[in-house]
Amino acid sequence: MAIRYWLGVVQQEYVLRSVSMGLAQMNHSSREILERMNESDGLVYYSPKTEFEGDRLRQFTAIGFVSDNAVVQVGVSGSEYRPWRRRVDYDPDAEPASIRPLLKVLDLTRNDPNWGLQLRRGLLEISRHDFELIRAQMRRPTADDRRR
Repeated sequence: MAIRYWLGVVQQEYVLRSVSMGLAQMNHSSREILERMNESDGLVYYSPKTEFEGDRLRQFTAIGFVSDNAVVQVGVSGSEYRPWRRRVDYDPDAEPASIRPLLKVLDLTRNDPNWGLQLRRGLLEISRHDFELIRAQMRRPTADDRRR
């Protein structure tokens, strides 16, 4: 099966929690959405805000690869809430990056003044081209990069 690439739209607060646990959970923990992804698929998070009622952020906040094909439902202590999740190996060296410098070059956004409307779906498939551009933008500069 071919590797696919996904953009999850989630507030930064939830992204940080997901990364710390090595998992993905989106769209009110919908099982069907998570089942669209397969092992080795790429996942990048875009955070329009810091938290649900928080400040505007508009950054890519985490990137990684789906680590297996298991979609699991878990119980949350002291709650009836039982979200669906799947494991993701996040890049620990990735740095948050603004979407602004990429707006004119991403397949997702270029030539579309209303590109933000499609983000309301919560999870959408993106091109490998876009994934690789975002990944490069999130790459932490090395010592060699800083000498230039």
